[in-house]
Amino acid sequence: MTATTVAPKTRTPVPRPAATARSRRRRRVLDALTGQAYLIGAVLCFAFFSWYPMVREFIMSFQRTRRGVTTWVGWQNYLRLWHDPGFFAAWRNTATFTILALAFGYALPFLIAVVLNEFRHAQGYLRAVVYLPVMLPPASALLLFRYAYDPSDAGIFNYLLHAAHLPTSQWTQSTTMAIPSLVIASTWMNMGGAILIYLAALQNIPGELYEAAELDGASLLRRVWTVTIPQTRLILSLMFLLQVVATMQLFIEPLILAGGAGVEDSTTSVVYLMYQHAFRQNDLNGAAALGVMLLVVLAGFSALYARLSPKQD
Repeated sequence: MTATTVAPKTRTPVPRPAATARSRRRRRVLDALTGQAYLIGAVLCFAFFSWYPMVREFIMSFQRTRRGVTTWVGWQNYLRLWHDPGFFAAWRNTATFTILALAFGYALPFLIAVVLNEFRHAQGYLRAVVYLPVMLPPASALLLFRYAYDPSDAGIFNYLLHAAHLPTSQWTQSTTMAIPSLVIASTWMNMGGAILIYLAALQNIPGELYEAAELDGASLLRRVWTVTIPQTRLILSLMFLLQVVATMQLFIEPLILAGGAGVEDSTTSVVYLMYQHAFRQNDLNGAAALGVMLLVVLAGFSALYARLSPKQD
């Protein structure tokens, strides 16, 4: 018989506590450096394309540049804008547009989202349909509305009104219908994104809440008031703030639909007035001062709104 030899078991070396702690610390440092490396790109983008332009705009609003020579003029640019005949008209038109856009463009997407959420079939198809206007380039969509707003009977809207034996309108060529015409076009172009956001928020509401409301005999309107709105209050308040900020920057709608200022400055907005000062009057300092005013108004409104908004649990 041949004897078999058993190899002795080799013991796995136990890592020393000091080495383990050192490797763990090195891993944490590498993870932190990796995260900061990913963040540095976003920080640089914000620094060059957001923060630097804002600081530069603020500095330019207190300067005047003539023939390449820049001098400090203090508050003269702001005082000059105050006496501009289109200054108050621009703020009035912008405020009117914002109020009307909130009345239609804020409530209508939420109502459409509530109705679409009740459908059990073809939700994907309906989402694509409501989001289709957002996928169109804004200039293309507004050119379609410009054709539809033709004040003659060749315009689609006037043709439909005439066919229904209703009085026609001058639309963007009218001082009274110019701003509502811009609101209709803007709402149609932009409400698709808001509808999808509201739909996502609605589908996160627990179904048990609706079932309890149905057992109590609550109607659709009652369920919306007691369940839907309280459960989506956070997203509603956020969308309200974002829509105010967006509508206060009205520019492309009056530029394409009404040629800019419109009839008797009926569609002149703050941003369009800024555009006129910068690119038509070569007054970059006045445009910067107007931009600072708009920034202060929006920042003040945002801070006040955040202060007065109820805290979420």
